Amino acid sequence: MALVPAITDIEQLKSHPALARLLEWNAGVVHAAKFDREELTLWIEKGSIREACAILRDDPACPFNYLCDLTAVDWYPSEPRFEIVYHLLSIPKKERIRLKARLDGSSPVIESVTSVWPAANHYEREVFDLFGVRFTGHPHLERIMMPDNWEGHPLRKDYPVEGYR
Repeated sequence: MALVPAITDIEQLKSHPALARLLEWNAGVVHAAKFDREELTLWIEKGSIREACAILRDDPACPFNYLCDLTAVDWYPSEPRFEIVYHLLSIPKKERIRLKARLDGSSPVIESVTSVWPAANHYEREVFDLFGVRFTGHPHLERIMMPDNWEGHPLRKDYPVEGYR
């Protein structure tokens, strides 16, 4: 299963206000872009995700001021194994954007965006609990769905169907 988006030519999409703003800030932060079904998806450098989210939230041309969802995808056995997916909405412009950051399976760690959107708190705890992805700078990163003594992360593709015994 390929992790490369269908359209990787950022040049074709650089007129989109969100992509243009990110490229203006740091041209190396966007790895790939895809426009499909009237929605833009951007693959962002994992070390810059918090800053990219803050820039998109505060951009007056197209303020993505609402975090709709934050989740993860496990591409096991491929590497990078995990994709953290952020769905953002610009309420004034009625426009959506999806940001993705790829993480290696050996050390799935990414910076928390709770300082940008406090609502990310529970989403990040859920991803931590079910996928084992750690969010640095999270104010209270601990299990939210599984018991504290639960072994493993049940939404990982290598998790045993019947659990660990």
